[in-house]
Amino acid sequence: MRRISNRGVTAATALLTLVVTAGPAGAAPGADPRRGTSVGTGTGAPLPAPDPDGVGDALKRTLAAGAPGAMTRVDDGRTTLSRTAGVSDTATGAGMDTDGRFRIGSVTKTFSTVVLMQLVAEGAVDPDAPVERYLPGVLPDTRITVRHLLSHRSGLWDYSNDMFARTVPGFEAVRDRVFTVRELIDLATAHPATAVPGTTYQYSNTNFVVIGALIEKVTGRTVREEYERRIIDPLDLRNTAYVHPETSISGKRIRGYLTPDEAGAPLVDSTEQTVSWAQSAGAVISSPGDLDRFMSALLGGRLVRADLLERMLEMTPSDGSGVRFYGLGLRRRDLSCGIPVYGHTGTVQGYYTYSFTTRDGRRSVTSVANTSNNGTANTVLGDTLEAAFCGKRATAPRALTARAPLPEEEASAAR
Repeated sequence: MRRISNRGVTAATALLTLVVTAGPAGAAPGADPRRGTSVGTGTGAPLPAPDPDGVGDALKRTLAAGAPGAMTRVDDGRTTLSRTAGVSDTATGAGMDTDGRFRIGSVTKTFSTVVLMQLVAEGAVDPDAPVERYLPGVLPDTRITVRHLLSHRSGLWDYSNDMFARTVPGFEAVRDRVFTVRELIDLATAHPATAVPGTTYQYSNTNFVVIGALIEKVTGRTVREEYERRIIDPLDLRNTAYVHPETSISGKRIRGYLTPDEAGAPLVDSTEQTVSWAQSAGAVISSPGDLDRFMSALLGGRLVRADLLERMLEMTPSDGSGVRFYGLGLRRRDLSCGIPVYGHTGTVQGYYTYSFTTRDGRRSVTSVANTSNNGTANTVLGDTLEAAFCGKRATAPRALTARAPLPEEEASAAR
């Protein structure tokens, strides 16, 4: 078991950096030379400028909550703002780096959905058809449709609930294990359905493991190949890869640290792992720059046909907050300033990720902390979205108090 001490995390808050890069000289403030119009919300209203101090404050508070490091990258097309705090490697003391690669957890689900919706556009998949048409005999309920999987309304039990009932022992049991898709589906279907298909939103990694199997069945190619030829290569995402079942992150990397359930126990270095338990639900590796480009391309209409993108954006509440919603492989968060942003959160052992963009795709923000099983750190990291999209606001920072994680933030599973 690879454990580290929490000592040095507080001192790491001093490692706070800001980098701003500009595009071509002469471009108007807020202009996006890729599209030729001002950066806005997608409703015609311009966005306020990002608040670097607010972003930095949220990152420092994320460290105070127990993360070794945290970072945010804001991309408006013309300019990028990068803010980092803390360390990417507790052994070497290296600072966080927005060019570094990390495990994106459930942001992978958006990649899987893009591939699936492209198959819909090609006539290879009907989203309202039963999964049974494409994967006969795989699921126990023939009423479950492809759309039910994409929207987490299938009623399939999330097998990761059982795997990670105890966080660190559960992780160590699967760290180096390679699962077949059939094994994961069988773990889920050993439980009774949690709801009638189509009736209730219930987040389940099982849904997107089945989506991966469907993609491979329909195309005759691996999920890795489909990610590469449909998303990674066309967008030139040089730091993005589906490496399952390999365990390492190549090149410049951010190490991940899992928080044990026992208060005060040392963090566990969880960087090397197969993530085979998640696969097409959570095994992609990327960087903040690549995720910003991906989300901008998706909401900017470059990856999915316009009518199918609208289907992805048909949202229903994902909890009782009134500000969080889920569509097809996409989340929506309504920020305090009234701006809705679209993307996905990611949780995998050692990493929290928020990757969101405006409805027009013209401002994208990715924030990462190299910890997990720490609901307070995850919540505070989300405050970077407020500062990055809403700008300076006369509001007090969120109180740093411990709390149980929201269902979408449960630290042991890919969320």
